[in-house]
Amino acid sequence: MAAATLHRLMLAGEFGLYLLLGFLLVGRCGWAPEQAVGLALILIVAGRTFIIGVTFAFSRAYAAPAPPACGIGPGRAAAMFLRELAAFFLLFTVVMPFERFFMAADRVGRSADGRLPLLLIHGYQCNRGFWFELRGRLARAGWQVGTISLDPVFNDIDGYVEQVSRRIDEVCAAAGTEQLILVGHSMGGLVARAYLRRHGSGKVAKLVTLGSPHHGSRLAVLGLGENGRQMVPGSAWLAGLGAPGAVPLPPTASFYSCQDNYVMPQDSSVLEGAKVVPLAGIGHLEMAFSKEIERLLLAELAVN
Repeated sequence: MAAATLHRLMLAGEFGLYLLLGFLLVGRCGWAPEQAVGLALILIVAGRTFIIGVTFAFSRAYAAPAPPACGIGPGRAAAMFLRELAAFFLLFTVVMPFERFFMAADRVGRSADGRLPLLLIHGYQCNRGFWFELRGRLARAGWQVGTISLDPVFNDIDGYVEQVSRRIDEVCAAAGTEQLILVGHSMGGLVARAYLRRHGSGKVAKLVTLGSPHHGSRLAVLGLGENGRQMVPGSAWLAGLGAPGAVPLPPTASFYSCQDNYVMPQDSSVLEGAKVVPLAGIGHLEMAFSKEIERLLLAELAVN
């Protein structure tokens, strides 16, 4: 099943439940229609707040010690929670269920200044709609940007490799290049490494990962599907991916938040052989909108 279809079905089920509840309250309890609508809105916000609250509870329970420069106080933590909640609501309730409406087809062409194109790879239970803001920012900065939707949602991570391989060939052909740069968010970084394990780094000049659980995440115990099980720390799949010499890495950078609320312990994003950049106070989904991530990513892409 495609991610957009899954999210639309979940939304339809949720709103259907709220409509039924509203019908019962209006018809049997004497509520006014506007009261029922108000309750539905409260439940929508409460449900999403609960989900993000669970991720932050896991983050606190399994937190890795943050470097001194990356500590945050209660005020910044509260602001981070609210930004992450807003990102979750926007991505999973609005954009990704209706990705085709929000995301026009990629327009990859030849770069006037010889820069290599980018291929953005999303994470678990997402689709290319995750990149609807950052893709535009990168394009406005002069980059040729391709995206991909990995299907089905609950696949073996290795099962995404050939999809990525075909998309790499398409993007390189459109840009007139033999190589490109991969940017992966969360599980997307693992998908990129799985591609490199099978096909090598000949077509990949650089890899940048954003909040990727290179050594797994404790939160993955709640995940569904084979890909969720593969991201549990200590899984046989992660052990194989991390075996010495298993993955021929091109120049690689790993950006991660020391307070990441989906990847914990947060230093799971530390990847041997990569440039590692710890950040403070940025939520996992917030990375799709963060100006700090944009600034650092553009700086990293400019490094040959």
